[in-house]
Amino acid sequence: MRFLSGLLALTLTASLAQAGEYRAPRTGFGAPDLQGVWTNTSVTMLQRSPPFKTLVITDAEAAVMEAGFAKMIASALGSDGPVDPNAPAPPVTKSVPNSDFIEMDMKLARIDGRARSSWIVEPADGRLPFTEEGRKAAREVSRLSATAFDGPEVRPTEERCLTAIGSPEGPPMLNTGFNGHYQIVQTRDHVAILVEMNHDVRIVRLTDRTHLPGGVQPWMGDSVGWWEGDTLVVETTNLNPKGALWSMGGGYAYSARAKVTERFTRTARDQILYGFTVDDPVTFTKPWRGEMPMRSAKGPIYEYGCHEGNYSLTNILAGARHQERIAATSGETTP
Repeated sequence: MRFLSGLLALTLTASLAQAGEYRAPRTGFGAPDLQGVWTNTSVTMLQRSPPFKTLVITDAEAAVMEAGFAKMIASALGSDGPVDPNAPAPPVTKSVPNSDFIEMDMKLARIDGRARSSWIVEPADGRLPFTEEGRKAAREVSRLSATAFDGPEVRPTEERCLTAIGSPEGPPMLNTGFNGHYQIVQTRDHVAILVEMNHDVRIVRLTDRTHLPGGVQPWMGDSVGWWEGDTLVVETTNLNPKGALWSMGGGYAYSARAKVTERFTRTARDQILYGFTVDDPVTFTKPWRGEMPMRSAKGPIYEYGCHEGNYSLTNILAGARHQERIAATSGETTP
């Protein structure tokens, strides 16, 4: 009888522990299993909107923010909202509203069931802590995007298909309005993250923590990783200073001294908690930290095509040359 009572107590204790603390499944080589297809789409933005003073907001405040975002989509993109995947085929038309590209979750992200007003958790105000130099660099990126058309080299990297729109590949990997899926594949020595938009693959080396020489600066930087318990820690340096991170709610230009540290922890069968710290003493007055949930998503990831086979960049530059010819004839200056 005493044996049965003890066995029952052990069983209940194990059940309660299992219910209170999730333990990630293991791969065949014993590492926590992060593999699968995931998404981070949400209307939560990098920086906190001024009306919201706290990181965690009420359901009523979340509903206001979600409604405001939906109204913005309708107003700016000429539609009542994102495309309905179950809708019948549309009528034949010569133009398609930009909103038909929107395929994001139109809700705020939630962690532990509570809505988040920003990805940034530190500083407490949810805003990027720019240095004056960092602020000027961010403004220069915006200025060049709107005014520089001398050649393809000065156009934004996402326009040239070197990086994705909205910086979903990162690091840090931020949300965008469409094509926001990731596929994680693990081996004993590497973790690969396939980023849907721009079909890039981030390769994280687990064999050592030695980074590439400083002169080697890939668009997504150089990533090395290690396990701390059930958490995959990834450190990225060598980010290309010609690139920039530009996402919903703000952006900035990297300096050559930037370092990003990411943490991937599987907290449920269908969720990974993704945290990141950005340390760039040229761009920011102090390191800042953010976190977001990555949710399980249906696969597979389909091929993403950018400029392959079309003439967008050619037409952008040709249009600028046309404006210059008109200005030269009329004596005016181009914008």
